[in-house]
Amino acid sequence: MFVWCSLLFVLGIFAFLDSIFNMGEIFRQVNSVLFMLVSLGLLIRTTTKMRNQRVENYEKRIFNLEHQLKILENRKDRFE
Repeated sequence: MFVWCSLLFVLGIFAFLDSIFNMGEIFRQVNSVLFMLVSLGLLIRTTTKMRNQRVENYEKRIFNLEHQLKILENRKDRFE
């Protein structure tokens, strides 16, 4: 999804440059700017989701390690 969002953003830049160099109408410029903004929003959303997923995985791993530590501490207390 990150690749597709990047591709949309690059295509938006090309569309914006095309509308500037071909002396396009105002609608074409506005349309290309909106296309760039939407694709940039998707790009930002995707990257934040990737970061959130990484943090969630770390939290799950920490929880599992804490759980294992408690189990080991309980076993240690039993044998002492």
